[in-house]
Amino acid sequence: MAILRNTTIQQTKRKPLVRRRFSSARLPARRAETHFNTYAPADLDRRSDLATHLKYGPGATALLAATARAMVKDIPFPRGLAPAPAPIHPAPDPNDSLPHVDVIAMMDTAAEARAMAGVLTPGIRDTDWYHYAKNFQKQFLPLIGPHGPSRMSRRLGSYFVTEINKLKVLVYKTELHMHEDALQLKDGSYSLPIKDMLAQMIADAKPRVFLTTGTSGGVYCSMHLGDVVVSRAARFNCMKDFETAPFNHKIFQSNWTIPVSYMADAQKLMRNYATYLTGRYEPKGTPPNPKCGCSPEAYPAQIHFDGKEGVPAFHPILTTDIFEFGTTMNNLDRLGMAVEMDDACLGLACSEMNAPPHWACVRNLSDPTINGQLDQKLQESCAEYYYTKFGYWTTVMSALATWAIVAGLGETS
Repeated sequence: MAILRNTTIQQTKRKPLVRRRFSSARLPARRAETHFNTYAPADLDRRSDLATHLKYGPGATALLAATARAMVKDIPFPRGLAPAPAPIHPAPDPNDSLPHVDVIAMMDTAAEARAMAGVLTPGIRDTDWYHYAKNFQKQFLPLIGPHGPSRMSRRLGSYFVTEINKLKVLVYKTELHMHEDALQLKDGSYSLPIKDMLAQMIADAKPRVFLTTGTSGGVYCSMHLGDVVVSRAARFNCMKDFETAPFNHKIFQSNWTIPVSYMADAQKLMRNYATYLTGRYEPKGTPPNPKCGCSPEAYPAQIHFDGKEGVPAFHPILTTDIFEFGTTMNNLDRLGMAVEMDDACLGLACSEMNAPPHWACVRNLSDPTINGQLDQKLQESCAEYYYTKFGYWTTVMSALATWAIVAGLGETS
């Protein structure tokens, strides 16, 4: 594959090292000083509980129920480039190693897996993917906190192999999560079993490229609901359990060139589903406030890359340990491209390897940048509304961007 060698860079300073150059229409005037969100302990606890509620608790169940009839199918991919699921015969045992592949594409919630299956394993439901539980009982379970979803599923994840432009892709839904699995250890620190799972997956599958995908919160007013951001960097921006972790505020980078030869095709396909972001289709509902977001009510379904169109090179995806989102007041666009809850764990895992795969974060904006002039709890309600209403259809967008990256890699292999 004609791509550069992977490098990992860590920056330990708390202040961002880049200046924001991406144009962003904001509601309030920018303050002279740079302000980032800080929270009282009670607010941190509420934001932590909200993350559980939305991503893996009752809110996630409500999202699945609301999108029960949502289905993407018969996508008009360019000829010869449609994903082709490749069942394994005989079916692997959950304790088996993962098969060798060219690319891993990982998401982390049930709604995301449903959308990814519709795009990347057409005809194979995510509930029919193979289970992966290698070393779960002895190595991983002792490090998983009481709220970890894997305590119920009894596995690390589930997967299926698909082929895109002659490349084998492992589509993987993780059951481990930085926030949910955190277990306080004897020294006061918190466990991070997802990092060990990622290392094991890479050792098993030996991918050349690892992509994290799925939902994220927007931080730029000039980006829209359903847009996709692609970054070759990730930064920990933790405020609760992992606030004092040695890796917090570090940036990890993967220095390679992401192919863009099929991005125009992906954006054309994305626009076929943009109407599902307008509220005309189920689940029905209206925002808690008509001024929840700061982006124009348009859905151009665009893909944004670090290092292009004014976004600084290696401008990272932000990984946090609470339900955090960008607002017109908190300046998270100066720190990164979007905010989510796992991606920097991949950068951390790869930084500890002698020959890691290239990696990137491919995140759809399931909630746009929120109006920071609203009351804080109303801001949370706005972000919750967008996430639960549009999590499925926005993930279809990042699945299509993932397809385009893999199809482009196939041209250079």
